[in-house]
Amino acid sequence: MFQVRLYGRGGQGVVTGAEMMSIAAFLEDKHAQAFPSFGSERTGAPVVSYCRIDDKEIRLREPILEPDAVIIQDVTLFHSVDVFQGLDSNGYILINTSKSLDELGIAEYAEQFKPGHVLQVGATELALKHVGRAVPNAALLGGFAAASGQFGIASVEAAIRTKFSGPIAEGNIAAAQSAFDTAMDQKG
Repeated sequence: MFQVRLYGRGGQGVVTGAEMMSIAAFLEDKHAQAFPSFGSERTGAPVVSYCRIDDKEIRLREPILEPDAVIIQDVTLFHSVDVFQGLDSNGYILINTSKSLDELGIAEYAEQFKPGHVLQVGATELALKHVGRAVPNAALLGGFAAASGQFGIASVEAAIRTKFSGPIAEGNIAAAQSAFDTAMDQKG
């Protein structure tokens, strides 16, 4: 089973990101579940959402304590939430930023991970460019597909189309493709 925790703030599409992730997995004949965990339900409050992906039925229903991957949609959470809790050195980290790991203050921590397992994608910038709104979830889904290999970019595009239509869907797909390409370049 592959388990993912997604961190962000209310209004950034963290819950929708996990839902689209589960849809992308379903489209590749995998079992998946997505569910959120809310504290204070307000715009800007920290939000955590979870997604599990497996080849067989998933019976677990509790929060993910030992993720295989974490996706951080808002780097300001580094100062208030232990986003890396339970993640071991075989895991994946995808961060919504254009800053370097040194600038984020996590370069030393990131050194314990395999090459290509800690990636940065400027997903907010991609969302603004392609969608016109600072909602990075779809772009990060594309980056996650490249980072983890859990599903392909075609499944990401199809999952986006289940949530959005018209120009919003097309913009999110373009952002996801750009993030996928960026992540693939970083993986080497």
